[in-house]
Amino acid sequence: MLEEIDSVYKLALGAIERGVTLHELVADWPGTDKVNVTTLAEQGRLLSPIDHPDPAHLLVTGTGLTHLGSAEGRDRMHRRLNDAETLTDSMKMFRKGLEGGKPASGVIGVQPEWFYKGDGGIVAAPGATLNMPSYALDGGEEPEIAGIYVIDDRGVPCRLGFVLGNEFSDHVTERENYLYLAHSKLRACAFGPALCLGALLDDVRGVSRIRRNDAVLWEKPFLSGEVNMCHSIANLEAHHFKYAQFRRPGDIHVHFFGTATLSFSDDVRTQQGDVFEIEAGGFGPALRNSLATLEQEPPVVREI
Repeated sequence: MLEEIDSVYKLALGAIERGVTLHELVADWPGTDKVNVTTLAEQGRLLSPIDHPDPAHLLVTGTGLTHLGSAEGRDRMHRRLNDAETLTDSMKMFRKGLEGGKPASGVIGVQPEWFYKGDGGIVAAPGATLNMPSYALDGGEEPEIAGIYVIDDRGVPCRLGFVLGNEFSDHVTERENYLYLAHSKLRACAFGPALCLGALLDDVRGVSRIRRNDAVLWEKPFLSGEVNMCHSIANLEAHHFKYAQFRRPGDIHVHFFGTATLSFSDDVRTQQGDVFEIEAGGFGPALRNSLATLEQEPPVVREI
């Protein structure tokens, strides 16, 4: 453990101030205490890999239709039976990515689908419960890789590394109409437990599963990394951080890069008590979160 440092956020700010990488800063700032991450995970004592002292300054966003094969499940959700020979908007967006999502270095390619999930208040720690609001129609996992960023005092995004993530969405709501995508994404999420420093592997191979009553209900491999994507990481970053409001000094960004694997596409319907597990080589212990329903009353607006 690092002495005199109580958060990854402070560690990142220290590295930015000194003009060094996190690798270099950690090597120069060793502590004496050691912890076993696997044991902490089993005890449910892990926090998310990063947080902000003011949750409103941690923004969670993402991109969709970025992975090879990811359009198939979405297209099945959006396609109309009487229009089977016409490309849906999902397929058109996916095709744009195939044709222009990996531009040459220094060139900005086609922009991806983009969505906002929420701020730091929606983040569930590894091992914690993912709360599905009572008005939701579904609570389904989305196994993804996410990038973690801190904006420096000059407004420059600084990438700390990558994490496993469960982007967790309401796929039934989205299926009703693709214009409900924004509503379907305003849900909880989880990421971690480990923050992997440096560049993302070109070929990430993992497994996503759902356990129900201690038995495996569903399990499927998932792929990520640029070999398995129709957009480059640099292009996804360029289109997110091109907006000035996302370059506010001191803010943290957690940006999900998409997936091609959903239990919903295999007609799995989750229920309260199910446990999501997402794991991939090189990303530390599995990310585990259980599903619960959070009862919510309709909001009442007060006039003043």
